Amino acid sequence: MRFVRNSVDTQPIVDTVFSIVRMAKEDIAKNGAENVVDATIGSLYGEDGKLVALDTVFSSFKNLDNRVLAKYAASFTGNDDFRQEVYDWVLNGNSTLPHEVIASPGGTGAVDMTMSQCLDAGQSVVLPNIAWGSYKLMAGMNGFGIENYDLFDGDAFNIASLKAACQKVMAKQDKLLVVINDPCHNPTGYSMTKEEWAEVVAFLNECGKTHQVVLLNDIAYIDFAYGQEKAKEYFKEFDKISENVAVVVSFSLSKSMTSYGMRCGAAILMAKDEKALEDMKNVFEKSARATWSNINNGAMAMFVDVLENHRDAYNEERRKYVALLKERSSIFVEEAKEVGLKHYPYKEGFFVTLSMDNETRDKFHAALMENHIYTVKVNQGIRVAVCSLSVEKCKGLAGKMKKILDTIA
Repeated sequence: MRFVRNSVDTQPIVDTVFSIVRMAKEDIAKNGAENVVDATIGSLYGEDGKLVALDTVFSSFKNLDNRVLAKYAASFTGNDDFRQEVYDWVLNGNSTLPHEVIASPGGTGAVDMTMSQCLDAGQSVVLPNIAWGSYKLMAGMNGFGIENYDLFDGDAFNIASLKAACQKVMAKQDKLLVVINDPCHNPTGYSMTKEEWAEVVAFLNECGKTHQVVLLNDIAYIDFAYGQEKAKEYFKEFDKISENVAVVVSFSLSKSMTSYGMRCGAAILMAKDEKALEDMKNVFEKSARATWSNINNGAMAMFVDVLENHRDAYNEERRKYVALLKERSSIFVEEAKEVGLKHYPYKEGFFVTLSMDNETRDKFHAALMENHIYTVKVNQGIRVAVCSLSVEKCKGLAGKMKKILDTIA
């Protein structure tokens, strides 16, 4: 007997992160934090080992009137001032494309809404082979197929593999949805160059001659890019899209505001064809109404207040943690190079991912835990969350990991 859709996989969700987090906490409780390395947590932690909650953000939130926190948002698409602030903050003057903004429950809501509303039943989405696992889960829950492209060609973005994956999908359907998580890719920490983005846009324009094309750019970690405002300059390339290409930028307050549990974000829709953009906005708005109905009003009000009244203090506080993240990642990456611990090309962001085949990965992951080092398995690699490790915990970690790897190689 089956009471759910026949097309949906009923197997239990594979909890690849939180179960390991729980094991790490149990180890810490038993053996002491000084003897355990917990590199599992995908949130920003301070040097004191506690979750970072930016003072400027949460002081703003706590000072809001209770009725602001309690009330519904003004619209299914989010509050007007929030949507304007999101657009201005994210694009930072780097695009002149017609646009719409739809508030969502975190960046996750924006990604899922794009998948569910841009593809038809049975079609496939183009995803990187190394990626946030929820992309695959969303595709499966919506009944979509997946065509993977290899993320890297050496130390560069693999444009040839992306093209091959897109061409394979276009041979069997009339629409093309491509997901690119950039900058600060989760889980490798890679960021594309403006030249790589220019090549992607030029290729998608070619695809647009025969197909309807949507580029979904997941920018969850962009506000922790080491170049800060310069990291947003690649948006200028989007102005070169053709009439048959649309861009959806998925923005997350979870990372930018360290407000993970508030579940607030937005989808920024951009296209040259204003009628097609309006249709897209209408469909996304109806999807929002039918799925979550309303977005956290307090989170939206907080975002507006921070950017309008406390921007300098917020930027100063956040950039201190960007510098800390850079210090941690530099230690790990430099020491990995010294000992020959191979990882995917890292430029910036919360994670560094060690590269290896999945059989080696499984053995290595188990061996690390036996040595009180906890990480997260991803396709063809081991994710190390430098975002949650103190500077001291980063020191010497690459060497320890390499010694363990050598015992199983």
